[in-house]
Amino acid sequence: MKRTCLFAVVIAVTTSFAACGGTSEQQKAAEELEKSAETIEKNPDSMSMGAEDTARSMEAMARGLAGDSGVKPVDPVSFKDLQTVMPDVAGWEKASPTGERMTSPFSFSQALVTYKKGDAEIEQMIMDSGFNQLLFTPFTMLMAAGYEKETPEGFERSVNVAGNPGWEKWDKGSRNGELAIVVGKRYLVQLEGRGIDDVKTLHTVLEQTDLAKLAALK
Repeated sequence: MKRTCLFAVVIAVTTSFAACGGTSEQQKAAEELEKSAETIEKNPDSMSMGAEDTARSMEAMARGLAGDSGVKPVDPVSFKDLQTVMPDVAGWEKASPTGERMTSPFSFSQALVTYKKGDAEIEQMIMDSGFNQLLFTPFTMLMAAGYEKETPEGFERSVNVAGNPGWEKWDKGSRNGELAIVVGKRYLVQLEGRGIDDVKTLHTVLEQTDLAKLAALK
């Protein structure tokens, strides 16, 4: 799971960087990062050996993509702390939360929990980026104020929930939806629903998530 997550983030970030452009130094970092990603995909055991080089490349790209956020990265909190803000939702069966923490090539922690009601299922993921803005780069377009895309099959658009920027998606045919927000420029709260009645169902779960407690975690 960790290897898949790492490779997905690397690919998403390099794609975003290619679209945005950058200095020659940042472009070189992007090329080195892409090579590292390809090596990891072909030989997963090489991930730990190339972790430091990959981290340096990602940091260089972050400067070009996210700019200086004015906040220095910090150590993420334990995933067990993240689990404490996950709500019990009336009418839904809540599974035992799980979690993990990565320290290389960049630090983050995340907690996951699944809710079920009949054939419907909702997965909630809460991630602490430790103020590493690079982790939010793949979602920049979706969170842009006023972003909206609609088709006969569904929609995706930016949202603002209690002052927190985010996005939501809905697919009518599959009845699958997604809702996510970034809290305090640090925490990502993401909900993915399958076989649900409406994207509003995800908002109901988010409303019961203790965002104030999450924002206060250090």
